[in-house]
Amino acid sequence: MRLTRTLKKVLRAVTSRVVIVGVLLILQILWLGSMLLRLVRYSVPASIVLAIISIIVVAYIINSDKNPSVKLAWVVPILIFPLFGGLLYLAFGGRRPKKKMRDALLRADSLTVPYTEQNEKLLKEIEEEEPHLAGQMRYLARRGYPVYQNTQAEYFPLGDLNFPVILEELRKAEHYIFLEYFIVQEGVMWNSILEILKEKAAAGVDVRFIYDDVGSLFKLPGGYWRTMEEAGIRCISFNPFVPFLSVVMNNRDHRKILVIDGHTAFTGGINLADEYINVSSPHGRWKDTGVVLRGEAVWSLTLMFLNMWNAFRPTDRELDQFRPRVWHPAGFSGEGYVQPYADTPLDDEILAENVYMNLINGASRYVYIYTPYLITDHEMTTCLCLAAKRGVDVRIMTPGIPDKKTVYQLTRSHYPELLDQGVRIYEYTPGFVHAKCMVCDDRVATVGTVNFDYRSLYLHFECGTLHYANSVATQVRDDFLNTLKECREVTEYRTGRLPVRKEIYYAVLRLFAPLM
Repeated sequence: MRLTRTLKKVLRAVTSRVVIVGVLLILQILWLGSMLLRLVRYSVPASIVLAIISIIVVAYIINSDKNPSVKLAWVVPILIFPLFGGLLYLAFGGRRPKKKMRDALLRADSLTVPYTEQNEKLLKEIEEEEPHLAGQMRYLARRGYPVYQNTQAEYFPLGDLNFPVILEELRKAEHYIFLEYFIVQEGVMWNSILEILKEKAAAGVDVRFIYDDVGSLFKLPGGYWRTMEEAGIRCISFNPFVPFLSVVMNNRDHRKILVIDGHTAFTGGINLADEYINVSSPHGRWKDTGVVLRGEAVWSLTLMFLNMWNAFRPTDRELDQFRPRVWHPAGFSGEGYVQPYADTPLDDEILAENVYMNLINGASRYVYIYTPYLITDHEMTTCLCLAAKRGVDVRIMTPGIPDKKTVYQLTRSHYPELLDQGVRIYEYTPGFVHAKCMVCDDRVATVGTVNFDYRSLYLHFECGTLHYANSVATQVRDDFLNTLKECREVTEYRTGRLPVRKEIYYAVLRLFAPLM
C-alpha cells in the first residue's frame, strides 16, 4: 500500500511537470507564429534583411574553426531556408555553455589547478617502455590530469556486478560521499543507495549529490534537490531544465562519479537506474561497464567533482582535506598506472576524442571498442579506417536493440564506410550496449562515460580513466571477446548492398548528425 501511494505521488508529479512543459512550449510556438504573421506585412524588406543575416552567418561558419561536419550541417539548412536559417544559427548554433556557466566553472577551476601536479618520474618510466603512450599521458597531464601509481583498479563487466560493491563501499563511508550522475531514477538501485546516504548524512558524513536535470527529466519529481536537502544531503540539480528553446540545454553533465572518503571512487557508464543493473529491461539485457579505483588516482576524480560543486555552490576554500591519504594514512599499493581525465565544452579542446584517436593511432595489433552510439566525425572515421588498413584488427560493438530508433539508424548509417575499409562491427543481440570502453594490444584501456558521438565529444561534460600495465586492459579484452559470442557480425551494410532509398535516408541522417 505504501509503495502504491509513492508511485501515485511520483506519477502525479511527473504528469504535472509534463503538462507545464507542454503548455509553455505551445505558448512559445503561438508567439513565434504571431510574430511571423506580423512580419508578412513587411515581407520584402524583412526578406532582404534576413537574407543578409544568413549570408553573414554562412561566411562566419565557413571561416570558423568548427569541425567540417558541423559546418556542413548548418550551412545546408541555411541555404535551403535563407530567410530564417541565419536566425536559427544565432539562436542555437553555439556549442559552448553560456557565459554565466563558463565563468562559474572557470572560477572553480582556478581553485583546483594548483592540486594537479604531475610526478615527472612516472612519465619518464613510461617513456622508456612505451614512448607513444607516454606522449598521450603527457598530453593529459598538461591538461591537468596526472598519471598515478599506487592505485588498485577493478573492472566490472556488468552493472549487476558493480552495484553490490557500490553498496558495500558506501556502508564503509565515515567522512564524505560525493556523487555526480547523469541519470537518476527512483527504483531498486537508487532507493537502496539513497537509504544508505540518508543514514550516513544523519551520522554526520558530508554527503553531496549532483544530478543532471535533463538526464533525470521525468525520472525524478520536479525540484528533487529539495527532497535531498530535507534529508540532509546537499544537492545540486545541474543546468536545470527550462521549457524555452535554448542552446544551453545542450550542455549536460554526462559524468558518473562516486567518491568515498577520498580513497575509493567509481566511474564508467553506469547510471543510477534499474535498467543499468538489469532489474528492469526496457531494451533487453543491458550491457554496461565500470571501474572502481582505490588509491592515489582517486584524487583526480575527487577534484573533478569538487570543481563542478564549487562552481555552483562555493563551499571549499582549500582542498587538501579531501586528499586520498587524509583518511587512509597507511598508504596504497597497486599495479601499473592509472590516469583519470575529464572533457569539457568550456574550451575548443576535444580532449576525449583525442584520447581515443591517439590510442587507435598507437595500436599495432588490435583495437576493441564498446559504444552505444557510433556517430563519428570525419577525423575519427579516418582514424579507424587507417588503423584497419594498416593491419590492425579493429572491432566495434554496438547495440542490437536500440534505445532511440533514429539514433540507432544514424549509427548504422556509419557502417558502410567502416566496413568497406576492413573495420569489423558487431551488434549485441540480447539488448543494449551502454558501455564506453576501448582496449588496445593487451596493454592500455580506457573506461569511462564518453560515447562515440557528437554530443559526448563536443557538448557534454565527460570523464574517463586510462589504464596502462594493470589488469584492467586484459579484463576489458576478455570481456569483449566473451561478449562477442552473443553478438551478430554485421556484413550486409557495405556500400552498394543497401536499397537506394535507405542510402538516401542514411545520407540525410549523416548530414544532420552534428545537430542531433
